[in-house]
Amino acid sequence: MSVIDPGDLHPFEAAPPAPVPSKETLAAAGDILRALAAPVRIAIVLQLRESERCVHELVGALGVTQPLISQHLRVLKAAGVVRGERTGREVLYRLVDDHLAHIVVDAVAHAEEGQKP
Repeated sequence: MSVIDPGDLHPFEAAPPAPVPSKETLAAAGDILRALAAPVRIAIVLQLRESERCVHELVGALGVTQPLISQHLRVLKAAGVVRGERTGREVLYRLVDDHLAHIVVDAVAHAEEGQKP
């Protein structure tokens, strides 16, 4: 891979194109972003970033109903964002990996910066 010296580019000369992932990879990334595109699901990811949680803990932390939390967890699970593990009568949910938490944390930080006077 060669390094381009910024001094070699003319002001109106286009930079070389960035590599484009496969269509399958782009579609999967779109599915993940759509799954994260709801305020309650963002809040769930932020909660699970701290530690694994069961549904009733998410209900208490977020102040929304159990059916709504369960519905959003189903969307997140189908997109591969969270996974659940049954322990007795409860299912503990956790994030599949930290990449997803970074996406949400960065989006929230960006939104908060836009709200500052």
